[in-house]
Amino acid sequence: MKDSFKTSKESRVQITELMSPSNSNFSGKIHGGHILALMDSVAFACASKHCQNYCVTASVNTVDFLHPIEVGELVSMKAQVNYVGKTSMVIGIRVESENIQSGKTKHCNSSYFTMVAKDDNGNSVEVPGLILKNKEDLRRFSRSVERIQNKRERRDHFKAQNFELEIGLAAVNNNEKVKIDF
Repeated sequence: MKDSFKTSKESRVQITELMSPSNSNFSGKIHGGHILALMDSVAFACASKHCQNYCVTASVNTVDFLHPIEVGELVSMKAQVNYVGKTSMVIGIRVESENIQSGKTKHCNSSYFTMVAKDDNGNSVEVPGLILKNKEDLRRFSRSVERIQNKRERRDHFKAQNFELEIGLAAVNNNEKVKIDF
């Protein structure tokens, strides 16, 4: 670990790429998989810049495609470190597209990638801490803490050995499109 603490600004990364027909689906929209691959790349760059080590993707939290991206649009991805643990970081990514002719931009996606720092032998290594410089930094960090806690609770709550039939039945209400047949 080269520095003990860094600001999110020190590790910010942005990439911009023109969307070409080779990355489109049959309806002329850009494949979601192509966008995910770009997001993974920018998350890697941001995390590696923060910790100055190789990083791997541990998980991706909430990928909602809000608006389609068209062939010929410029896509920009902005990434920054929102949270750090001992060996992991949560990288927040905002995806926007711009119509080159009109200049109109749209927010297409926001997502959170958990990246883990690795040494040359593939072992997890400690990452620098995060200096929170303003209210927005604190909001992003706090939101990440809550997201991590919610994920742990869901995982523990729905483990096969912990799962209670009553909880499952209560989760299924009359509006769900499901029949219980056991």
